[in-house]
Amino acid sequence: MKVISWNLLRLDEGGATVKHIAELIEEQKPDLVLLQEAFQDVENLPGMIGGTLFHEPMPSRLYGLAAWSPHDVTPREALTLPVSRMPGRLPPRVAQLLHVGEITFANVHLSHGQWLNRWQLKRLASALHGPAAVIGDYNAVGPTMLPGFRDIGPRGRTHMCGTMIPLRLDRCLARGVRCLQGSILERGSSDHHPIVLKLQADHHVAIAAAE
Repeated sequence: MKVISWNLLRLDEGGATVKHIAELIEEQKPDLVLLQEAFQDVENLPGMIGGTLFHEPMPSRLYGLAAWSPHDVTPREALTLPVSRMPGRLPPRVAQLLHVGEITFANVHLSHGQWLNRWQLKRLASALHGPAAVIGDYNAVGPTMLPGFRDIGPRGRTHMCGTMIPLRLDRCLARGVRCLQGSILERGSSDHHPIVLKLQADHHVAIAAAE
């Protein structure tokens, strides 16, 4: 299964448009596309290239998460993630859960901050069963670990902070899933590079995790 994840960058900051997404899909021919910072114009995608789109706006924001696939996809679920209790906290974030084939995918745009980031990942792990992959913008600079999950995404930089600091923010943590190939594409109009993964359910790992 070929999966692409891409943080588009908000359109008010000159990010990637629905036309750019359509061009990427036509070039790469993925089985699943997971998008972060997607505006409402993403809902025009099926009319341009077919397939099915699930759009999940983030609470109190103009943008959100979106997932597209040319295949039948089990209806989405939106999982509310933990939020900070500190004054001036940001609006809550959600994860978009989709079942494609044998794998449950979580499309994420996690919060900044190591403690809150880990709390959100633990909430996701408790909600996922069987072969699963958490893919998207982690907003994490250092190593990201989750019991039972492995970091199987490409290791190169996926985001440039200003013009000086390269960061690997876009990742894939998976359980019971094997990555056959991973790569990073040109970023185009976004400040993030799309990541591409060829994934396969690993039944031996999935059975061991269940036991």
